[in-house]
Amino acid sequence: MGLVQRRAFMAAFAATVIVPNLAHAQTPTAHNMAWGTLSHAGRDAAYNNSAAVSDSAQIVDRWVAASATFRSQRPKYLDLAYGPGERNKWDLFPADNPTAPCLVFIHGGYWQSRNREHFSCFAEGVLARGWSAALPGYTLAPAANLTQIVNEVRSALDWLAAQGRWHRGTCDYIGLVSRRASHCAIVGPSQCTGGLAISGIFELGPIRDTYLNERLKLTDEEIATLSPLRLPGVSKPLAITYGTAELTALVRNSRVYHAHRAQSHQPGSLIPIPNANHYTGMEELRSPNGILTRSAVRLIEDLS
Repeated sequence: MGLVQRRAFMAAFAATVIVPNLAHAQTPTAHNMAWGTLSHAGRDAAYNNSAAVSDSAQIVDRWVAASATFRSQRPKYLDLAYGPGERNKWDLFPADNPTAPCLVFIHGGYWQSRNREHFSCFAEGVLARGWSAALPGYTLAPAANLTQIVNEVRSALDWLAAQGRWHRGTCDYIGLVSRRASHCAIVGPSQCTGGLAISGIFELGPIRDTYLNERLKLTDEEIATLSPLRLPGVSKPLAITYGTAELTALVRNSRVYHAHRAQSHQPGSLIPIPNANHYTGMEELRSPNGILTRSAVRLIEDLS
């Protein structure tokens, strides 16, 4: 495919803003309840998507099955190593058109579960639109801390820019879609021109107070330097999306972050997905006419 141009579609969470006083920044919690008054169980529940959606396991099982079928039909550019780690691999699904945009999907799982193979089916929507798609893997916590994960994602994007053309995996625009924020907070401005943030975590502080930190073991430095709400903004288009039936903490993360970006006149829409929870909303990326697929396409069209 064609060489990557450095104006490519920016990492989904590379654009960030500064909260003037983090000590007084409002933590996204249910019904504006003060975070400090919640029990440990209440804090855990505020971010536990699996427990909040009764059939979440069945939904994920369907993703895994669909992704296995999808990969079996497109085996040519799988498991391409970008680094020494076991999970440091790309799966590339190139379009027929060598100048087509490429969507990069960084999978979720709170940086400690899932893998890229589970999410391959979400390339279906943009492939039907004539785009390429690419999914990188990365080492999970506790084997890697969040700083190391950031560095791996950066290395993956560097590899795609430099080496992907030999595997028909690069193009004129790279768009990055991610289920999480902070590991993309500093990785992508040079490789990408815009992004789509799906149910992101833009402030890491509350995460340290939940069960999620048992594996992440976040440090003060990581919270300060990898929380997008604490970093300078980047004026590249970032669409921020969430399901209206998601956990309140995730809804507020997206709405607060979009509001702060808007205060700095940074481009990008806020896109609520009606009646969608953390899992059902993803079907809007899998469908070529889904809200998320159309949002990614619109970002590129606006840049053209």
